[in-house]
Amino acid sequence: QVQLVESGGGLVQAGGSLRLSCAASGRTGSNYAMGWFRQAPGKERQFVAGINWSGTATYYVDFVKGRFTISKDNAKDTVYLQMNSLKPEDTAVYYCATDATPYRGPRTANVYWGQGTQVTVSS
Repeated sequence: QVQLVESGGGLVQAGGSLRLSCAASGRTGSNYAMGWFRQAPGKERQFVAGINWSGTATYYVDFVKGRFTISKDNAKDTVYLQMNSLKPEDTAVYYCATDATPYRGPRTANVYWGQGTQVTVSS
């Protein structure tokens, strides 16, 4: 059973930064795409960023491009989301996700999910 555990959420002022981490366990190897999604109150869960199995290709939704950076440490089977220039509209629960099939691209991480971590940006 694959498990994902997020950490790093919290309260930050607008313009500040946070770094989210998500460690995977319960699987053999780390050659899986991983990604981040978020869900604000009253809204649907939305894709934020993804990274391919090797960490060499990334994909971002337009509203975070230039502010967020996704990266992956295969030795630790961990994905990170560096969030800079945070805005109040970035407030949401952020979820980590990963693929079940190895060696795939940056938009395939949607099979296993973490429990989420709250990010709150104050104005």
